[in-house]
Amino acid sequence: MSAKRALITGITGQDGSYLAELLLEKGYEVFGLTRRLSADNYWRIDHLKDRLTLLPGDLLDQLSLIRVLEKVRPQELYNLAAMSFVPASWDQPMLTGEFNSQGVTRVLEAIRVVDKSIKLYQASSSEMYGKVREVPQRETTPFYPRSPYGVSKVFAHYITVNYRESYDMFAVSGILFNHESPRRGLEFVTRKVTDGVARIKLGKAKELRLGNLTAHRDWGFAGDYVRAMWMMLQQPVADDYVIATGESHSVEELVAIAFGHVGLRWQDFVHEDPAFLRPAEVDHLIGDPSKAKTTLGWTPSVSFDGLVRMMVDADLERQKK
Repeated sequence: MSAKRALITGITGQDGSYLAELLLEKGYEVFGLTRRLSADNYWRIDHLKDRLTLLPGDLLDQLSLIRVLEKVRPQELYNLAAMSFVPASWDQPMLTGEFNSQGVTRVLEAIRVVDKSIKLYQASSSEMYGKVREVPQRETTPFYPRSPYGVSKVFAHYITVNYRESYDMFAVSGILFNHESPRRGLEFVTRKVTDGVARIKLGKAKELRLGNLTAHRDWGFAGDYVRAMWMMLQQPVADDYVIATGESHSVEELVAIAFGHVGLRWQDFVHEDPAFLRPAEVDHLIGDPSKAKTTLGWTPSVSFDGLVRMMVDADLERQKK
């Protein structure tokens, strides 16, 4: 029996790299869709590249998606490609919509045209809850997005539901709350903090400027969350799931643990800077993962403290090199 084939869009990102590792461990043949860029962005998958097949394609180009599906004929497609940095969505709202909303529609349409038996995982986001209607947030909580990014993800979420119900496609959405790792981009607050701590500890920087220290998020480990993605596609029935730890922590807590891990007082180095505040803030996100735990049997394995320390240690090593 031939190995299962999986196609990952966004394979060069944090989640894509962890998911590729997981699927290779499970014996999959793994293909990745990559956009043509002027600069190399393969550092997260360099250790895997000889075991992957990378193919050119773009969520903005319908024909490229159809051609890749016809070539690969995957059993599973994980759509992780997106404009993923929330603050940037105010600077580029139209492009955010093209990638995150219409890009998902193009993926769904390509599956419908080429092979409706392909199982699709769509990356939804806790940012869809925005100005939260209930605490904690679950699958039935109404959405109230507070950024162009959040709005685009709501469209993507519902167009996935619509194709599932209209065309009898196996299409699921994982409503993932914040998930981090040493592979997180430096523009995200967790990596900004852990990299900043490493630089300050090694004498390469003297301060760290941040936005809203009171914002609360439900932070987990990306390696745990990609496991949930795979589990969703192994179910007999397509459904949507909140993936979260069920714990909420403030940015200030994140900062305190990170600086404390290297023996420094955060108050001596951290400055709040209005330049990093969002036009509309999302103050308190905390997910209820009960359905994922009950139906999928999924539980996170890395604690918040453990995650922060893991990231600080990785950034210390990187900065020393």
